[in-house]
Amino acid sequence: MTTRFIFVTGGVVSSLGKGLASAALGSLLQAHNYKVRLRKMDPYLNVDPGTMSPTQHGEVFVTDDGAETDLDLGHYERFTGVSARRTDSVTTGRIYSNVIAKERRGDYLGATVQVIPHITDAIKAFILADLTDEDFCICEIGGTVGDIEGLPYLEAIRQLGNEVGRARSLFIHLTLLPYIKTAGELKTKPTQHSVKELLSVGIQPDILLCRTDREIPDNERHKIGLFCNIPQDRVIAALDVDTIYRVPVNYHNQGFDREVLRYFNLPAQEPNLDTWHHIVERATDPKEGAVTIAIVGKYISLLDSYKSLAEALHHGGIAGNVRVHIKWIDSEVFEHEDVVTHLEGVHGILVPGGFGMRGAEGKIKAIQFARERKIPYFGICFGMQMTVIESARNLGGIEDATSSEFEGKGTAIVGLMTEWLKGSQLEKRAKDGSLGGTMRLGSYPCHLTKGTQAHKIYGCDEVQERHRHRYEVNLNHQEAFTRAGLVFSGLSPDGILPEIVERPDHPWFIGVQFHPELKSKPFAPHPLFSSFIEAAKKQSSLV
Repeated sequence: MTTRFIFVTGGVVSSLGKGLASAALGSLLQAHNYKVRLRKMDPYLNVDPGTMSPTQHGEVFVTDDGAETDLDLGHYERFTGVSARRTDSVTTGRIYSNVIAKERRGDYLGATVQVIPHITDAIKAFILADLTDEDFCICEIGGTVGDIEGLPYLEAIRQLGNEVGRARSLFIHLTLLPYIKTAGELKTKPTQHSVKELLSVGIQPDILLCRTDREIPDNERHKIGLFCNIPQDRVIAALDVDTIYRVPVNYHNQGFDREVLRYFNLPAQEPNLDTWHHIVERATDPKEGAVTIAIVGKYISLLDSYKSLAEALHHGGIAGNVRVHIKWIDSEVFEHEDVVTHLEGVHGILVPGGFGMRGAEGKIKAIQFARERKIPYFGICFGMQMTVIESARNLGGIEDATSSEFEGKGTAIVGLMTEWLKGSQLEKRAKDGSLGGTMRLGSYPCHLTKGTQAHKIYGCDEVQERHRHRYEVNLNHQEAFTRAGLVFSGLSPDGILPEIVERPDHPWFIGVQFHPELKSKPFAPHPLFSSFIEAAKKQSSLV
């Protein structure tokens, strides 16, 4: 195997954009006709982010093979188009769980199990696993240099760099270059200290990405290179941008891809970035106006909770050549305020996924408003379940329609799944089982009914979409659903599980049990989001 390894670390502060930097580098290397794979190592002790609060950690990104991962894997897919796998994400919790399980089985033959070499060996095994003919494997280490929980990862990549040799390993460090307004200058000291911290664990960075809001003067580049032991040309400005899809173009203009390839003694021809230029133009200067989409959710205190969702809406805007303004609304406000106050004048309403009863009644009121006012409506996962409950209550004759997730009185037309087919395997779950990894996760097929709006949008008879949920609409209430005017236009292959519901009496009213936002990309917008934004464009001409 001749895969080259690029390790991306961060310093000074968190949230500088390691994930975007890794994703953008991956897209640039692809533009040079290299095959890439991207991986994320998270130092937290959770086995995966599946049971973490979205308002703490942000979105849980789900892969085709059913892994619950960090949202950075969403960036990787959106920028490169390479579908992430379970083997592309790991946490300290999973590393330690695996090592302890091996120790309990006696795999270490009585040896004293330690961080070095056992934990670091497990990390290295993760980095090296499941690679075939990739030219580059880009590995992002979560957290910030100096964090105690990140030390095993730094030690592991230090060791691996030595083992594969300098010809096959590159260390990139992302730091902050703040501008002090009163002094009128960029300050390099935080970067110097961050590199010093990295050197203390035996890693000399080969390229520095300096996050800044302005160009770095040559004298400052020289100073950084001098104090951080790298050539001045390898001090790259990571500039603030008006759209994240400008990042690959900016990095190329800064010579980032050229320096990476030069380090590996590989040819650096001028890459074709026409696709990215087109995306940036559509994202920043759309020619067909603007639409406003209301997202009625329950985790809006941290917008990263809906990262893929927001990006998928913007992808729909790129496809439709319109600017998408998102109006974030906490669904709980509708439990004591009039929906008209917040939703009047929007061109589309989207109710996203979520868990638990909090805010559910507010979502139902927003759905009713969209249905009655003929406003384009899109319900996703939990949003689809609330869509069916709203119609059953107000049109289907089941006034006490509810979900068993809420554990209150009423007719549960949405219930907990206890078993389902994944391929040829029957998967089972217990109601009182552990929450981690117990959902219907990953890609499943959906059969579309010909003649329905969903079939027209997709243009095919079967699609594969990613799921993350525990509850399903119960088709035993089909008579009430028909009375309410609902049509289930997408079903599981066995016809038991509803995947898509729509209203033929509405211009655009669709609910889906899966998460289409997870498969949308700027260069390949998901058809449901493209169609939704088109419907919003028509609505904007009517308002």
